[in-house]
Amino acid sequence: MNLNLTHKNALVCGSTQGIGKASAIQLATLGANVTLVARNEEKLNDVLSELPTDQGQSHTYVVADFLDPEKLQQKISRTNHIYHILINNTGGPAAGPVFGATLDEFERAFTQHLKCNHVLVQSVVPGMKTEGYGRIINVISTSVKQPLNGLGVSNTIRGAVGNWSKTLANELGAYGITVNNVLPGATATERLNEIINNKAKKTGKSVEEISETMMNEVPAKRFAKPEEIANAIAFLASEAASYINGINVPVDGGRTKSL
Repeated sequence: MNLNLTHKNALVCGSTQGIGKASAIQLATLGANVTLVARNEEKLNDVLSELPTDQGQSHTYVVADFLDPEKLQQKISRTNHIYHILINNTGGPAAGPVFGATLDEFERAFTQHLKCNHVLVQSVVPGMKTEGYGRIINVISTSVKQPLNGLGVSNTIRGAVGNWSKTLANELGAYGITVNNVLPGATATERLNEIINNKAKKTGKSVEEISETMMNEVPAKRFAKPEEIANAIAFLASEAASYINGINVPVDGGRTKSL
């Protein structure tokens, strides 16, 4: 099975922590040249120093804010790279019921998740078409299959991204470009810690109680490691996944109840 990514260029968003960082490391381990994208330059430098270079890889980073799609697009265009792999990944919207959400919360989430995904795709697809190879992987959430309680804005926006992605898969498949979604379950990241702490405050329960309840909802009885999500992402980015297109891949230890 060909998982080798030597001479492939990967653009990995939200790559200073969690799933994004784990994905960048895994893609680099398989031989890809990685461009990291995030807001914090100090953290970007730290991750850059962790990326393997033993296969002659060359890595770099872009400092960008996902609340400003136009500047993001400009900065990516200035890298002058042809990207074979795009990992769309950014932090989720704040927790809370959908009924109480403000219009600004919807607008911010739509900008961060769909608008920025879209301008990045528009930036990289011409090069992918030239190369005859493209892998667009969107890190979303299992909420596109089963909405999660207390994550109203996230459920809404993730669903929009899922349908946008499926539409792209239909449009780009003829060019050797695949578009797929990875749906992480509860994963040991800062995002999960934030959700657990919020639930603890609202319910008066301890963080340990909330964590145990959440883990008991998973057949595997534990949270995922970021590296386990990254493994699925790396596979979809490889030649081995050339005929997998337009799908949602839950990586959730079996928590999602629907097929």
